[in-house]
Amino acid sequence: MASRLLDTIVAPITGAQPAAVAIVRISGPAAWSIAQDLFEPIPSKIVPRHAYYGTFSHGDDGLLIYFEEGKSFTGELTTECQIHGSPISVRKLLEAAQRGGARLAEPGEFTYRAFMNGRLDLSQAEGVRESVEAISSRQFFHANLLRRGELRHQLAHVSDRLYKVLAMIEASVDFSEEIGELDRLQAIGELPIFELQQLQDQAQRGILERQGLTVAITGPPNAGKSSLLNRLLGAERAIVTSQAGTTRDTVEEAAEIDGLLVRFIDTAGLRDALDEAERLGVERSLLAAKAANRIWFVYDALAGWDDAVEGEWKKLGCPMTIVANKSDLAPPARPDHLPVSALTGAGMRKLMGTLTSYESNDEPLVSMNGRHLPLIERALASSLLAKEVFEQPIPDDLASVHVRDAVQAVGEITGDTASDDMIERIFRDFCIGK
Repeated sequence: MASRLLDTIVAPITGAQPAAVAIVRISGPAAWSIAQDLFEPIPSKIVPRHAYYGTFSHGDDGLLIYFEEGKSFTGELTTECQIHGSPISVRKLLEAAQRGGARLAEPGEFTYRAFMNGRLDLSQAEGVRESVEAISSRQFFHANLLRRGELRHQLAHVSDRLYKVLAMIEASVDFSEEIGELDRLQAIGELPIFELQQLQDQAQRGILERQGLTVAITGPPNAGKSSLLNRLLGAERAIVTSQAGTTRDTVEEAAEIDGLLVRFIDTAGLRDALDEAERLGVERSLLAAKAANRIWFVYDALAGWDDAVEGEWKKLGCPMTIVANKSDLAPPARPDHLPVSALTGAGMRKLMGTLTSYESNDEPLVSMNGRHLPLIERALASSLLAKEVFEQPIPDDLASVHVRDAVQAVGEITGDTASDDMIERIFRDFCIGK
């Protein structure tokens, strides 16, 4: 895309489905001259970011908005045309703009130009894409944090600290006679180790909330696992009968729980299988449970917690929430078991509260995605290696290798040191119009 930055481009920036209104963006050096041929009446003096009503050359009426260079989304001279959202109207306007000298924008090209023109850094550009793709409240929350540049501000502070350490090392090597030896304790204090550790923690949480949680609902047969899933979904998704072992395979459904995307997996009952089909179902249940982010081990509170149930629970061998279902009919559950009723809904709010391990007011200040985490980890590891150098009787300038690697890693997040191939890969995943 870099070789075509001087082209004027056009694309719809609203959805492809019929709608009341569609917006077509024209961006680049010829955006205004093309718009003048497409729209009338053109005012004698155009005011930026004001909407003008008129008729477009293909016969539709609507609004035209002019954005001067440096003040638009892309940073270029831009016009946006708001027309009726019929596919034929949009297509005819695009064809007219192309006849006037524009070409169709490539996927992500508007955002790419915003990045190249310094309107966004690379992490903010990813936030634009994630805002479009978000399907849960938590995903949208994290996308907004990225898009607003919260990570960019945090990383600017980290980079400043790293560059300060580099300057201290270089000054002590080049001008040791004038300024003396490096103050190693001060250099260690400037390394942004604590900040990177915080960012690492928040990255791990952000990735989990973006991808959503996987919850395996497991336990012995006839414990009400499928009824529990149906209660959570508010629909009869899983088959429920009085016969034990009804579920032979995993049943998966997704739902938004308190803004978090959660994929529930209803598994086959855990017991000694009676036939080959049930044996395969039990094996799949164990695999699904071990791969899940959370496990709910559900048993029939009315039947009680006996040796057979405990034996199946021990087979899983990993942390989980023990759920005493049918508690509305049974004596009080053990203190370490969570009593619920799939029939009445009792205890369901507490059960859903086990999906998150943080308080609702414990909101992150920044957000990161799966590309950022390994780079944060690399910057942290390099900073720790630099600290080790300062703590040993070896030359100071050996630490600069590690500090420079930390700077490189941070810059790959913001785009300051990212390779052209990396940038191309990121924008390749964008949709047309972004």
